[in-house]
Amino acid sequence: MIQWLFMMSEARRDVPAFRVTFFFGPEPVEGKADAVVCVFNVKKRSWKAGIQVAVEISTSQVTALRRTMELNDRLAASLKAVDRQEVSHYQERVEDVFVQALCRCKLDVRLQAGLAQENQRMEVHELTDELNHEAHARTDDILVHILDELDLISSHPSSL
Repeated sequence: MIQWLFMMSEARRDVPAFRVTFFFGPEPVEGKADAVVCVFNVKKRSWKAGIQVAVEISTSQVTALRRTMELNDRLAASLKAVDRQEVSHYQERVEDVFVQALCRCKLDVRLQAGLAQENQRMEVHELTDELNHEAHARTDDILVHILDELDLISSHPSSL
């Protein structure tokens, strides 16, 4: 589902040996009221088996990125095409897909540095600045991915 991010960024060319598949999320993190987690299956070509990587992100960071990336404004035109009775469903899906994409960005930052072949968890406080930078660098790709996942066609492609 989120394999789209695998080939997006120039920085991603450094980690083609990894195959990443979205597994599930976002889900609340037990014991952390301000955090959600997405889980990805990661396999490197040279490994016999893949691993699972849980990627946590704070809801406050999601909110801040949503605001600085102007997500609501940039998606508004596309959501106008949705039936009024379905708008809330689409808005919920936007949030889920956005969080999944941010978690994937955070995972990609980790992959660039290398990854041990063991199941692991990226804590909420890890790589926050790096995630902010990576998410802003991928803003257009993230927006296109959200529109694609929701089967929405942007009415203003140049605004992406």
